[in-house]
Amino acid sequence: MTRIFVGNLPHTATESEVRFLFERHGRVSSVQIKTEQGSNKPRGFAFVTMPSMEDAEDAIAHLSHTVMGGRSLTINEAQARPEGAQHDGSTNANRQSALAMFGALQSDE
Repeated sequence: MTRIFVGNLPHTATESEVRFLFERHGRVSSVQIKTEQGSNKPRGFAFVTMPSMEDAEDAIAHLSHTVMGGRSLTINEAQARPEGAQHDGSTNANRQSALAMFGALQSDE
């Protein structure tokens, strides 16, 4: 299975539209449009999984810089996250917590 990153996606794009775009180049196992945690607003990127490496390479070659909804798509093979990378929004929560602690320390002085 090959996972493909689709960037600069219009916020109005649907999973079925993205699937239709990629199915012209082979079978599509799944499409996941990523959304913001809490608000469910689209983040402007998606992941497409294709079972065949050849189909994925064909899709990447032919769809890169395709215009969808007035935006030029960035399409490439998805890279694995570095070990220990946050992907659930907790990085921002950790930052907010640290800032709150720093503020509390300053007010004690």
